[in-house]
Amino acid sequence: MRENIPDIGNVGTVGNIGNIGNIGNKRLVMSAPKTTVLIVDDDPAMQEVLSILMEEWGFESRIATNGLEGAEIADSWNPDVVISDVVMPDCSGLELLRNLKKGNVGRPVILITAAASIDAAVEAMKEGAQDFLTKPLDYPKLRALLQEAERDVELRAKATKLSSRLKKGGAFGDFVGQGRGMREAYDLIENVASSDASVIIFGESGTGKELAARTIHRLSARNKGPFVAINCAAIPESLIESEVFGHEKGSFTGAVATRAGCFELANTGTLFLDEIAEMPSALQPKLLRVLEDGKVRRLGGDRELSFDVRIIAATNRDPRTAVSDGRLREDLYYRLNVFTIVLPALRDRRDDIPLIAQHFISEFNNKHHRNVDAMRDEAQEMLSQYAWPGNVRELRNVIERAVILAKGNWIETLHLPPYIRDVAPAASKKIVLSAGMTMADAEKELIIRTLEQSGNNKAEAARRLGVDVKTIRNKMKTYRLE
Repeated sequence: MRENIPDIGNVGTVGNIGNIGNIGNKRLVMSAPKTTVLIVDDDPAMQEVLSILMEEWGFESRIATNGLEGAEIADSWNPDVVISDVVMPDCSGLELLRNLKKGNVGRPVILITAAASIDAAVEAMKEGAQDFLTKPLDYPKLRALLQEAERDVELRAKATKLSSRLKKGGAFGDFVGQGRGMREAYDLIENVASSDASVIIFGESGTGKELAARTIHRLSARNKGPFVAINCAAIPESLIESEVFGHEKGSFTGAVATRAGCFELANTGTLFLDEIAEMPSALQPKLLRVLEDGKVRRLGGDRELSFDVRIIAATNRDPRTAVSDGRLREDLYYRLNVFTIVLPALRDRRDDIPLIAQHFISEFNNKHHRNVDAMRDEAQEMLSQYAWPGNVRELRNVIERAVILAKGNWIETLHLPPYIRDVAPAASKKIVLSAGMTMADAEKELIIRTLEQSGNNKAEAARRLGVDVKTIRNKMKTYRLE
C-alpha cells in the first residue's frame, strides 16, 4: 500500500532519512552470521528505505512484494525476523502472520501500517506479533525492536545448543550435568549398579541422593524387584523400629494389625535408608545385626524371616564426621560403606546451572502448558551468583515458579524470587555497557535495573532517574518492558 515516504535523497546516506535519528554512524560488522530480516511490503519506496536501513544497521535482508511471496520466501529462506505491511493485496499482513506462526512460533514478526486502529493492534498482538508500528515509522523504535529480536534469536540458539547437549550426553538417567564431580559420580553409580555391594551416598540436602539410589536400583539386576525408601529423620523415634522391622498384631498399644517392615517389603529389591546418621543410636546395633544375619524378627514376633535386600544408605553429613561425633556407629558405617558416592553441591558446579535450568524449563513447559524458550542472560547471571543452599531441588522450584510467571517466551529477572535478586547484587545492581551498545540499549538497561531496585515501583524509578512517571511508562512501552 502506497504511503508517504520521507525524502531519502542520496540513498547511500541513510542519515538523510527523516526522523531516523542518529543512525548514519557506521558500526563495525562482526564476522558472525548476520541476523536475517524479511521485508514484506507492496510499496517500492518503503522497500527501498527498509533495505537501506537493514544494511546500515548490520542485518541481512530480502524483499517480498506481497504476503503470498513473503510466505514462500519465509519457507525457503527461514529468516530470523519478518517486517510486514498489514494492508496488501491477495494476502494481508495478519494472514501472513498467522501462516508464519504455524511454521515457526518463536520467530519475531513486526507489523507496520498507515491505517492504524486499536482493534487491529490488539488482534496483531493476540496473533503473536512482536509489535505493531504505524507510519510514518518511528525508526529508532524499529531499530530497538530489531535489536531485541536479534537478542531473542541468540537466546534461542543458546537454548537449542543446551537442549542438544542434554540429548548428546549432558544427562545421566534423571541427572543433568557434565562437571567433573558429576562425571565421577556417574562412573561410580554405573560401576556399583552391577554389583550387590552396600553403598553410602553423601551429599547436601537437595543434591539428589534418592535419585542416585533409584538410578543404581534401575541399572541393577534387582530392577524387577521393589525399591523401598525410608527417611530415618522423618519418622518418630517411637515408631521407627516398627517401620524398619515390622510388628505383630497386639505387640504394643495401637498395633491393631500385623505389619511387615521395610526389609520384608524390599525383598528381592533395594532398601534405601535416607539420613542414616539421624537413626536413633539405640536402633543402630539392631540394624547392624539384621544386616549381618540376613534375617529380621518383627516386634512381638517369635520367628525370624529371611530376606534378600540390597542396602543403600544416604546422609547429608560427612559419614566419617558423623562417626566421630557419635551420630553413626563405627561398625555400622563400615558395614554399609563398601562404596561411597559423593554428590557435589550446586554451588560447586555452577557451569551446570544453565544446562539444568534448560532441562527444567522443558519439563515445566510440558507440565504447565507454557511455551518458554529460555532465560534472559541477566536472569541466568543471577542464578550463577546465588549460593543455592537447597541445591538442585531449590533450583527446580525456582524454575517452576518462573515458568508459571513468565507470560511470554523468556524468563526475566522479575520472574525470579526476590531473595535471589537481593542476594545477587553483582547481577542486579551493576550495569555493564559494552562497546558498540546503542543509546537505546543503554537506556533500556538503565530502566530495567532501576525498576528492579525500586521493586517495580514506576513512581520511585522515575524519581531516581529524574523523569516523570509518564516518561517511564512510555519508555517501558517502547522497550516492551510491561
